[in-house]
Amino acid sequence: MIMRYKYLLALPIVAAIALTSCGGDKPEEGDVNAVDSAKTEQPVVQSNETFFQVPSPGEMLTFIKMVGGTKNKNTSFLNSVDNQKNYTDNKLKALNFGIYSCDLSYCSIFEIGADALKYFKVVKQLGDQIGVSNAIKPEVLKRLEGNLGNPDSLAVITDDVYFSSFETLESGQQGPTLALVVAGGWIESLHIATNLAKYEENSPIISRLADQKYTLDNLVEFLKKYESDANVASIIPQFTELQAEFNKIAEKDAAAADTKDSKGKKILGGGKELVMSADQYKVIVEKIKTIRNSYTLNK
Repeated sequence: MIMRYKYLLALPIVAAIALTSCGGDKPEEGDVNAVDSAKTEQPVVQSNETFFQVPSPGEMLTFIKMVGGTKNKNTSFLNSVDNQKNYTDNKLKALNFGIYSCDLSYCSIFEIGADALKYFKVVKQLGDQIGVSNAIKPEVLKRLEGNLGNPDSLAVITDDVYFSSFETLESGQQGPTLALVVAGGWIESLHIATNLAKYEENSPIISRLADQKYTLDNLVEFLKKYESDANVASIIPQFTELQAEFNKIAEKDAAAADTKDSKGKKILGGGKELVMSADQYKVIVEKIKTIRNSYTLNK
């Protein structure tokens, strides 16, 4: 499920990277407020000196489905499984492992079971090549095949694959590879989200995209931990350029009074919120596309 990280980013000096899984109880579709109040699971993996919050690739997509994207079956903007043969160096393998993991999440969340199997097989093959073969057991394919008609189970299974791979890389002290995987998964989640969500003022989806500023701040700091690695160092400028555009988003005081939604649920007021203009959205979308395509279209 979705969890806001906006105020957790200031937590001091605890060494970890935390990812939130899409498990737990499913809130009613269309209920935006249920997204933040739903149960979450939050496995914590130890790192060195700073507390980083990095979401799983499926979180933004789960949110979009909840606010009205349940009938979407479009896969045209995913990274084609045919591109896998073009990824011959370790950098592109790790980045596209993250990207394909996000595409796998998308197919699972949006109930595109046949394509989920195709993407799982690509994730498994790249996983073997980057050192996470032990995390992706052969029986997972059978679980996927047995749950093609159950999107909730598919989402849980694909998140399990991502988290197991994450933990395997972390425990194997493959920090640079892990950084590339996380970067690839995050940029693909935004690429997909911006293909699904068109700009509308006061849209909850656009608001959630604006909130990715805080996640990006964390991601850039995480990448910088491994900037001594040439592959990681080579992508940091792309993410800092994107960060500069997110930093232009205006911040304003949220409504001070508590309100209730259409179902009578209390919504707490106050605090700060980001307000992204149509022009800012357009620039950010183009930068996301450019970064993502530099990884997926490389030959």
